[in-house]
Amino acid sequence: MQLIRRNRILRQSPAIRAMVAETILKPSDFIAPLFIVEGKGVKEEISSMQGYFRMSIDLTVQEVKELWSLGIKSVLLFIKCNDELKDNKGTEALNPDGLMQRSIKAIKGACPDMVVMTDVALDPFSTYGHDGIVDGKEIVNDPTVAVLAQMSVSHALAGADFVAPSDMMDGRILAIRLALEEAGLTRTGILAYSAKYASCFYGPFRDALDSAPGFGDKKTYQMDYANRIEAIKETMMDIDEGADIVMVKPAMAYLDIIREVSDNVQVPVSAYHVSGEYAMIKAAAKMGWLDENKAILESLTSIKRAGASLIATYFAKDAAKLING
Repeated sequence: MQLIRRNRILRQSPAIRAMVAETILKPSDFIAPLFIVEGKGVKEEISSMQGYFRMSIDLTVQEVKELWSLGIKSVLLFIKCNDELKDNKGTEALNPDGLMQRSIKAIKGACPDMVVMTDVALDPFSTYGHDGIVDGKEIVNDPTVAVLAQMSVSHALAGADFVAPSDMMDGRILAIRLALEEAGLTRTGILAYSAKYASCFYGPFRDALDSAPGFGDKKTYQMDYANRIEAIKETMMDIDEGADIVMVKPAMAYLDIIREVSDNVQVPVSAYHVSGEYAMIKAAAKMGWLDENKAILESLTSIKRAGASLIATYFAKDAAKLING
């Protein structure tokens, strides 16, 4: 047998495989989502997200410092709003002394170089658990957008580096950009959840924040998972309206969408490795059906290989430790 090309030559040792690897994961690729609750010294495991916790501000600050020491450069903040503060107008979302605003200030004070991104949506603050203001059985677009713009300004004033609208209302990126400009907050970026699908993989996240919709579902504003071209349209519109970074959510079941978006835009593309994807790996590993560490690295590498330059993942700390050795 005579061959002039033997492809296995480039696979024959760990050193050679590392030398020619096309996709390299780095801790700085990761955005670490953090769930924050009121109190002091509070650390509550999320029942559906084994090994992940809701933490009070003081412990969150400690966590951020550890993440920074591992090479992780960005965190994405979510807060669990107390029930008595929820309404249908997002009142608490605009409170300059609210949990989100205090969390931003504490993190930036303790770790000023950490890139702080903040969730902008009304579901944690809503008595209905929806991402917008409810009128009858309708989630109304334009009144919601007005509140989201005010919310973004409030986060930016507290010190957020990026606001991350996750609501999927029409026109919110432009409204937020104009509000930031009018407030003189010209250094605050927008990470747009541009292609956010109505997915069953969000279940554990809603458990973490007690933000499941009180009626119906979110299919009138989040995207139909059957659609591909729509993702490109939504993403391009967000870029035209002023988005600095765009996101595809979820990630693992949407690798084709990540690649499509990446091939069509000239801004950084992020992907959200969501709670259900995290929980599946954890559950399978607990049953002994797969190697958790190998599954973490293979999954995250596949997301980056698909075209995501940033990955929001609950495995951020674990992956960074594995990468760092």
